[in-house]
Amino acid sequence: MSDIYAEIKADHDRHRALMKTIAGTEGASDARREAWREFYYDIKSHAAAEEETFYSKLMEKTWGQDAARHSVEEHAEMDDLLDALNEMDMSSSGWLNKFHTLQHDYTHHMDEEEDEIFTRARKVIDDSQVGAYGDRFRARKAKEKDLVDAKQKDHLED
Repeated sequence: MSDIYAEIKADHDRHRALMKTIAGTEGASDARREAWREFYYDIKSHAAAEEETFYSKLMEKTWGQDAARHSVEEHAEMDDLLDALNEMDMSSSGWLNKFHTLQHDYTHHMDEEEDEIFTRARKVIDDSQVGAYGDRFRARKAKEKDLVDAKQKDHLED
């Protein structure tokens, strides 16, 4: 069994490292493309799994609803930035500027989640359930990775 907080934190640490790598690349280099692709698919699947397994539990409590909704709203904003970046020319200065906006916003989101949301969640998710939630998160994230392209296509067709 894995710990839900450790699973989310490990993803965050990987995302921070990937953003640093991306920021250190230039133009439409292979290094940027590879790091971006890994980041894009991982963050998309992470956010969906987090909403379905973690935030849904928080929303059972009235005091958890606002926090969960706020985080889900931030996911939606970042999703829009991710999709815009995915469609842009990586060699343009506009791409890098938009990426820096995403990097700033997502770093804020991760810090807020780890500092505030985890504290709230510990009041809702019993210690005996932390492992099961971590397992569900990891399994859902794996399924979500396979759905990223289909969800993007559905979104574009709407």
